[in-house]
Amino acid sequence: MEGLGPEVSERIQRMVAAVVATQPAGVGLRLVGGFRYRLLDRGVRRSIDIDYHWHGDLVAKQGELITAFGRRLLPDVRRQLGMEGSVSPARVAGHESPAVATIDLAFWKLGSSLGRIEIPVDILRIECADPPVARTADGIVYRTASDADMLESKVIAIVTRTHLEHRDLIDLHLFANHAAPDAAARIREKLERLRVGEELVRRRLDDLARSPAHHAKTIDVVIRSQLDPPAAATLVDSGGGRAVLESVRTTLAGLLAAEGPTA
Repeated sequence: MEGLGPEVSERIQRMVAAVVATQPAGVGLRLVGGFRYRLLDRGVRRSIDIDYHWHGDLVAKQGELITAFGRRLLPDVRRQLGMEGSVSPARVAGHESPAVATIDLAFWKLGSSLGRIEIPVDILRIECADPPVARTADGIVYRTASDADMLESKVIAIVTRTHLEHRDLIDLHLFANHAAPDAAARIREKLERLRVGEELVRRRLDDLARSPAHHAKTIDVVIRSQLDPPAAATLVDSGGGRAVLESVRTTLAGLLAAEGPTA
């Protein structure tokens, strides 16, 4: 999308989050992921999808949200933005883990240069050690995971994804100060519950060390394509992807310190 596309997409994302936060179908869901940082923490990275943690039946909750979006979101978008929309369960989940149910939202306006705006909504599970937190934005109360659980979920994603998503490295760099004082022990316990062995952790850390040029270059792409221009310019002036990578490697070394999970 060009021009106003990202602004319209983000406005719709905020409408999606507002519907989930104010409708019965959203009760108990915790807003997590990159858009949570964007909405509630004024994060500088734009996110395409919206993630929710749910402890129950993912497919059942997927159906409830599809109904809510059809009744409330699509009419709201049509009235406020003049765009038509559709909502449906995704044919293929957007994540590698089977513990996810994805909803595909799409919006368009005939005769507009915006093109088709697609927003996946993922219902998934992350390891949460803390109770949910209530946060507010624009008068709406959002249920979300704690800062510590959010940060730890990024570390776990970096370690466990088959294909590393470099946006996770940037989020960890931006919000490393959200780590709890006992973050290393908390992460170790979570990895043990997930049965993630020490070898997998070491393999990901070794990959970051062996291929710094590749990872730095890919981080640079994310900086240019997903960050707000002023923040992107500052990161580039401060060393860009290579500096982010070195910062993240230092953070990971501390959070994934010795006495790692058992195989």
